Amino acid sequence: MDMDLQQIGPGHPAVKDVLAIQKNTANPFRLFVAEGLWENNVVLDTDLRVDTFYWCPELTYSDEAKKRAAELVAVARRSFRVSEKTMARLTEKGQPDGLLSTARMPTWTPDDIRLEESSLVLVTDALEIPGNLGTLLRTLDAVHGDLLVMTNRRTRMSHPKVLRASQGMSVRVPHLDFDDTGDAIAWLKANQFTVLLADTDKSINYRTADYAGRTAIVVGSERYGVSKPWYQHGFSRIGLPMLGYADSLNVAVSAAVFLYEARARKSAWDAKR
Repeated sequence: MDMDLQQIGPGHPAVKDVLAIQKNTANPFRLFVAEGLWENNVVLDTDLRVDTFYWCPELTYSDEAKKRAAELVAVARRSFRVSEKTMARLTEKGQPDGLLSTARMPTWTPDDIRLEESSLVLVTDALEIPGNLGTLLRTLDAVHGDLLVMTNRRTRMSHPKVLRASQGMSVRVPHLDFDDTGDAIAWLKANQFTVLLADTDKSINYRTADYAGRTAIVVGSERYGVSKPWYQHGFSRIGLPMLGYADSLNVAVSAAVFLYEARARKSAWDAKR
């Protein structure tokens, strides 16, 4: 495959752009880094806007990777050729298939969201760890959830670890980011959601909760739980029974249990499913 692209080295500004995103230090255009064949397949299959493509032909071994390289050059705003040494500096993966790109993270507004009568929404309040956010997105997709709502955001959706932990669902699952918690609560109320707060204190067993209609499950930060504004509206609290010495589970594990219970009840799964 012969593509006449400008070759750039580690000192080029385009290389420094990638490093800034990888280090999560500067990202004014909401770009994320896609490394290797699988992640770039997600970018192309989702029709995302590709800003910059970096190609190392010496590392592009498979026919599929070569084909994808040509497709990325065709859609990217700009494309460069890099050496193996420069690619090694850019990537956080051991085998990037000679492909690396930066693409624009999709955005949604409340007007873009189409809700069903029994929509299932997950709310993350002040979640801090990117890997947990990615895992929650992957789980939300697995239970056919409709939307992720973020309040008191502590980590960027474009963080490199979010894409990997979510298995690409961070660019597929719709999400809304509310700067003010009160606005998120007002939006949920206006759309007639039953809001359930994940909490171990003064909570009902998650198996006894009412998941009929539109349901929003709120999980809080890894250290402090759900923030105070959520407790000022009389929302029910749901919890998991802790039968051992530990008093709580990882937020991603807890949310998975709640989401699957909600989906089972909404879809009337029987024991054989």
